[in-house]
Amino acid sequence: MTHDAKKTIRIGGRGSKLSRWQLQEAQEALQKAWPRVNFTIEIRQTTGDRDTQSPLPEIGGKGVFTAELEQALLQGDIDLAVHSQKDLPIQNPPGLCIGALLTRGPAADALVSAQGYTLDTLPKNATIGTSSTRRKAQLLHIRPDLQILNLRGNVDTRLKKSLEFDGIIVAYAGLLRLGLQDRVSQILPLETFLPAPAQGAIAIQCRQDQNLLELLKPIHDVSTERCTSAERAFLEGLGGGCSLPISAFASIESDQIKLRVQVLKSDGSAKIEKELGGSDPHDLGHRLAQACILEGANEYIGG
Repeated sequence: MTHDAKKTIRIGGRGSKLSRWQLQEAQEALQKAWPRVNFTIEIRQTTGDRDTQSPLPEIGGKGVFTAELEQALLQGDIDLAVHSQKDLPIQNPPGLCIGALLTRGPAADALVSAQGYTLDTLPKNATIGTSSTRRKAQLLHIRPDLQILNLRGNVDTRLKKSLEFDGIIVAYAGLLRLGLQDRVSQILPLETFLPAPAQGAIAIQCRQDQNLLELLKPIHDVSTERCTSAERAFLEGLGGGCSLPISAFASIESDQIKLRVQVLKSDGSAKIEKELGGSDPHDLGHRLAQACILEGANEYIGG
């Protein structure tokens, strides 16, 4: 395939407003890089979209938002799939790979509260909505009095239900991308509230096909790759998935990767926190995982 031919490339993704925003972002970046190629968007529904009530660990954890898209890629029904990188299992299915990562958005979590509360000003025994084991553990570590209640669904759904709680926790990047940053009561500080590995990053997955990989090269952000690779290597080193109270955030400082990580007990009663710098993302992530395991991380996460 020559990239200047009028060839149609089908980009698949989920149907939520945020997923559509991500799809459009990927489509526009590709269109700019390859003006003569035709990029079309195809919407697919995933298990995570169909079941919006059950906590994620109950319906399969990692892969509930990605498996159908991966299947469509493998069958050749679509050419590219756009995901929130944090939803992707660490290992790609045979024949697939991450072809590009767009420049990462903000990684922090945000507190949305109709009353404008912050974590410090929430009343005693306040109710917080989240379905994330990590967020629950972090909240309870800071405020053991909080009542954490299950809240799932896309950003819109969660914002609508937010009035039923004193506050809810969502990824700040999602609110920003949907133009809903005015709903934020507090951007939670990365110093105390580390995000999920790869939060805020958009991944484009494809078949291991040289033409598709060439197509994605111009829109790939290397700094994002280095940081999220280190974060996900930490998760891999712990044998973890998205349903565990594990958080990690990497930044680049003077060409070195600085990785900060946390592993918590699910009830928030204890926390292991580490930080390390290095140049190889996978080595760095695995070294920090080993350091946490030596301090008993496996007991925290039920390993």
